Amino acid sequence: MNEKIYKTITRTGACNLAVGIITLVTGIAAGVLLIVGGARLLKRRSEILI
Repeated sequence: MNEKIYKTITRTGACNLAVGIITLVTGIAAGVLLIVGGARLLKRRSEILI
């Protein structure tokens, strides 16, 4: 019985770690893309007519 609980906890921990890493990488990538897009807009702000 204890072995089943231990294996379940181990798998859950590994899954949570993997999801956390994926979330972190996705967040960093999205942040970089937003910064690059904002920089491009600021660079060409004199060309934008509203």
